[in-house]
Amino acid sequence: MANMGTDRLARAAERFLGKGETALDERERRVLQTAIGRRALSEDTSEVFDEGSSFGERLADGVAAFGGSWTFLIGFGLAIFGWVLCNLLLRGVAPDPYPFIFLNLLLSMLAAVQAPVIMMSQNRQASKDRLVTSHDYECNLKAEIEIMGLHEKVDRMRDDDLKQLLIKQQEQIDLLMRLVQARAGDAQVPESP
Repeated sequence: MANMGTDRLARAAERFLGKGETALDERERRVLQTAIGRRALSEDTSEVFDEGSSFGERLADGVAAFGGSWTFLIGFGLAIFGWVLCNLLLRGVAPDPYPFIFLNLLLSMLAAVQAPVIMMSQNRQASKDRLVTSHDYECNLKAEIEIMGLHEKVDRMRDDDLKQLLIKQQEQIDLLMRLVQARAGDAQVPESP
């Protein structure tokens, strides 16, 4: 049974992709096997990608999502405005008087931590995009293979119909020939007096 599957795979590889079974890469092999087995290839690539994520990767995605939101920008702007206002009103006893050196230190530390986290999240998004692109390629390849298979079936059906039509036409021609010969035979027989 396994030999039969390998044989079908080899024939499909040659017929649809124009290469031998040994020349197939892993994606092409998987696509052909799902096409031969009449199985679905589609999957939720986001779910597949997220299943393999570590806690740190999910945290980086969450920080990047929150850090790039209007909620963060508005909240952060209000916090800075409150810090500046508080320190200006307290003047002499302010914990961070003008020129707000401690605030500057906090902003620098936030930027130093937030930038690599956002870059990690962008790298993960690029990896996810590559996974989606690869899956799209596989789905498109399977669709092309299925369409080529449908074309072959339609061509076979058309050829079978043409053969049947030619057989019926030949039968009709043979029948007409017999009728013509029978009429010609009847016309040659002389009438008895």
